Amino acid sequence: MNSAVRLVFVLHDHQPVGNFDGVIEQAYRDAYLPMLDLLEKHPGIRLALHTSGPLAEWLDLHHPDYLDRLARLAGQRQVEIVGGAFHEPVLAMLPGRDRIGQIRLYSDWLQQRLRTTISGMWLAERVWDPGMAADLVRAGVEWTILDDTHFKAAGLTDDALDCHWLTEGDGATLAVFPVSERLRYVIPFGAPEDAIDHLRHLASRRPGALAVFGDDGEKFGVWPDTHRTCFEEGWLERFFGLLEANADWVRMCLPSEVVREVPPAGTVWLPECSYREMTEWVLPPEAQRACVAARVNAASDPRLADAAPFIRGGSWRNFRLRYPEANEMYARSMAVSDRLERARQARAPNAALLTEATTALYRGQCNCAYWHGAFGGIYLPHLRNAIYRELITAEQLLDRVEGDAVPLIAAVERDWDFDGHREVRVTSSVLDAWFAPARGGILYELDLRQQRHNLLATLDRRPEAYHAQVLAGPGLARSVIDSSQAAKFKAEGLDRLVRYDLSRRKSLVDHFWDLDATAATVADGTSLERGDFATGQYAATLHRRADRIEVGLVRRGNCWGIPFTISKTVTVTAASGTIGIAYRLEGLPAGFRQHLAVEFNFAGLPPNAPGRYFLDQHGTPIGELGSSFDLVGATGVGLVDEWLSIDARLTLTGPPPAGIWTFPIRTVSQSEGGFEPIHQSVVVMPHWFVEPDADGCWGASLALTLGSCQATTALGGS
Repeated sequence: MNSAVRLVFVLHDHQPVGNFDGVIEQAYRDAYLPMLDLLEKHPGIRLALHTSGPLAEWLDLHHPDYLDRLARLAGQRQVEIVGGAFHEPVLAMLPGRDRIGQIRLYSDWLQQRLRTTISGMWLAERVWDPGMAADLVRAGVEWTILDDTHFKAAGLTDDALDCHWLTEGDGATLAVFPVSERLRYVIPFGAPEDAIDHLRHLASRRPGALAVFGDDGEKFGVWPDTHRTCFEEGWLERFFGLLEANADWVRMCLPSEVVREVPPAGTVWLPECSYREMTEWVLPPEAQRACVAARVNAASDPRLADAAPFIRGGSWRNFRLRYPEANEMYARSMAVSDRLERARQARAPNAALLTEATTALYRGQCNCAYWHGAFGGIYLPHLRNAIYRELITAEQLLDRVEGDAVPLIAAVERDWDFDGHREVRVTSSVLDAWFAPARGGILYELDLRQQRHNLLATLDRRPEAYHAQVLAGPGLARSVIDSSQAAKFKAEGLDRLVRYDLSRRKSLVDHFWDLDATAATVADGTSLERGDFATGQYAATLHRRADRIEVGLVRRGNCWGIPFTISKTVTVTAASGTIGIAYRLEGLPAGFRQHLAVEFNFAGLPPNAPGRYFLDQHGTPIGELGSSFDLVGATGVGLVDEWLSIDARLTLTGPPPAGIWTFPIRTVSQSEGGFEPIHQSVVVMPHWFVEPDADGCWGASLALTLGSCQATTALGGS
């Protein structure tokens, strides 16, 4: 007897590169392990499981028995193992060589470790680009799953989505399954019977219909209150029991079985798309609110119901527009990928090092730090730090591959970040410094090569659509998991932290404040910018010496409408960790007196932690790295992180400074657990009252010395 409904149930378990062991262990205990226990208890429940590469490697190291049990279920055909790109990148952001490489590498790993055949893949965040179909097929992929949103955007209606389809690119065809948004929201947030009723509706409409559920495994135990719902209160036990009780008309199928046994409905060409929520999150706040409102209005207005599927949000790629920090990581990964490909084409002799560099690059492409939606993503410093750590590691390995061909110090001008302007990269044996002349002449990336750490993996404070909810306060904001519930506020006073930056939180940012500006007014953003230098365009020149590079940055601008020129010369020496910075202001009128502050940021150095502290100009510890200081008249300050072995000292010479201000930058973001404050960077801002000499000139010098340190205190936590 033919089954009335085929149900394909796909779970996606993932933990990003750089996540904390304790967080992953908790997810294992709360979701992954109890789900596996329940599957073994219910042999009639058949599903497809994608475990991302970073999580699979962690499980193999910490809980190999879990993978052994999973291999047994795969051998019994109760579970189909789903492949993917090894380190869970969004494939749309990768060049074809990296797409194919990541997919093949993970298929090989899974087939060897779990002794099973891989035919399909999970597409990270279901971000689809029609141009990558052929790459997937070349990598050995026969099928993948996308959302019904993708199919509706192509013009298909609900009655065409109870089957699987083919899509085609460059003559290659790939089977695609439409995931039901209805099932995504019911499971496990509605009653188990609601899911069965939906399947019954499909069966009444067409015998042999296909229903596809595909979503995160973390919603079964990790998301707030879901462990209690799914396991302690028995939601999953009841749901699995209902599926078994209705097995006479609900057949649980593995995706590869459907591809083999059931002809596709036809061929459809799907547009660039992702799941509905993702296409909203990528939009700027005002556009995001307008998009959501348009969809809600269309859904509730019978006259517009047919148009609702075509109200689409934005393209995932534009997270790089919303968050320049995402574009900086992307551009860095592309620089590494291009260099790696050149080494391959040159047939570099050390294949083992090339393999290690490839792995580091792939790990640096893990998607989670590149975007933001209902989860922290790019707002989480440890994820951004992990991306840079892997990309810096890949570069170090490529240095070893190229050997003597790598200069002691080098400078390259090119449009590194794809903005139409040339940036300057200066690389020595100690550090890697990236300057953006067109954007304030700022230093926007500063890598410590030994520590494999980017001190400028910062994040600006910018508007988010949900900030209106934060400002409304507890009781009015809605949960991102269940809109019927009030959102959780994970700290008090979050409304006071909602601030927006008018210039980048980078280094060598040149500010002119009012003479009476204070540390407090600058920190809270109420001091007004009186010059046009912080974001203005500087002209750049390079002077190369055998042992050093000088980057000259010059801008003719104004403060309070008074025109003058700022020149800043940055010197990087081959074997030194000291960056010399010389400021000179010229063309100042007699009587000129203005307040100049030069902003530096230091990222990835957490506050409120032992072994992480400020030093005064004499080298004496004065407080933890979340502290705000007004160091009147100080000519130096230091930041130490004993965990990362980082010792950064800023010293000033020349005219006496007014002092040095320090303060933390904290953002307010949403996560699955509610709204939360996150420490992003430490601002260090030396400042002067500028008064010209008889020639209308003024100058000062700074030195940023970056070294390593040994732990001198007991390190009790991170």
